Amino acid sequence: MYKIAVIPGDGIGPEVTTEGVKVLKALADSSDLDFKFEDFNLGADHYLETGELVTDEVKEELADFDAIYLGAVGDPRVEPGVLEKGILLDLRFSFDQYVNLRPIKLLDEKFTPLKDTQGEDINFVVVRENTEGLYAGFGGVLKKDTPDEVATQEMVNTRKGVERVIRYAFEYTQQRDEAKKLTVCDKRNVLTYAHSLWQRAFDDVAPEYSDVEPDHMLVDAMTMKMVRNPEDFDVVVTCNMFGDIITDLGAELQGGMGLAVSGNINPDGVSMFEPVHGSAPDIAGQNIANPIAAILAAQMMVEVLGHSEEAARIEDAIKQALEDNKVTADMGGDLSTAEAGDYISNLL
Repeated sequence: MYKIAVIPGDGIGPEVTTEGVKVLKALADSSDLDFKFEDFNLGADHYLETGELVTDEVKEELADFDAIYLGAVGDPRVEPGVLEKGILLDLRFSFDQYVNLRPIKLLDEKFTPLKDTQGEDINFVVVRENTEGLYAGFGGVLKKDTPDEVATQEMVNTRKGVERVIRYAFEYTQQRDEAKKLTVCDKRNVLTYAHSLWQRAFDDVAPEYSDVEPDHMLVDAMTMKMVRNPEDFDVVVTCNMFGDIITDLGAELQGGMGLAVSGNINPDGVSMFEPVHGSAPDIAGQNIANPIAAILAAQMMVEVLGHSEEAARIEDAIKQALEDNKVTADMGGDLSTAEAGDYISNLL
């Protein structure tokens, strides 16, 4: 029995998490797994009503769960950044979810924009540092709204933070059945202080993992190679900002945000799983949102909890739904959000 905290959030979040929970219940009905779900009312409505984002009391409750399942945060009624920083980033930092795990996997060839690309050509994982870098929040503004305004945003890297995510990436690479190659992606030729630390940490750790091939690529070269030769990558480890950018490029390679999933991982604590597509308030409540990314987030959660065979069953059901064109309109089908979730659940 796994206790799962569900944060449906804003916009289409409640719709797509409903389908993810539906699929997990179908998995439980056909396996030895079981799940207990509890909803947490965090998001725009709660904030506008109470002025609260995530209280310490709520975080204490969440700490008792095996995982957090998040729908989306963001609402046009709230100033941009308030919900994202006050809920999503706060949870990442509070639970020290220092790894952002982003699989880039082509589940159906017809959805990639790359010509002559086979399914096996796009199958790599980006391990993004998740609590430091430019997202640490160091900086400020001087003489705001004047011609002399100065704005600073500092990239913060610690040896501990860099080394632990690099070690996680090496160990994750060891567990994969693929090429066992780990590419560190940086900009060490320009960011000579911050990414010198990344280089030294990577070089120091690499000899401890002799079965993994160490590799290096500058971020601008990597964006080009991801398009030209995505088959060259197995696992990539990178800083917070670069990880944010290259994973969105990777999402497009695999078929768009409707198939993109993110895991915020603390290997020794509570992890949080979410689709990447955001709250999409323009289509909220219409039962047309694509639930596959949210279902893939549920699949990743099952895998990280240690049940790879059951996770593979969810992925196989998604692949079958894509092949059968039993999907929502954004992917060329004619199913509603709920119908797409029903189809995948019935396959399980």
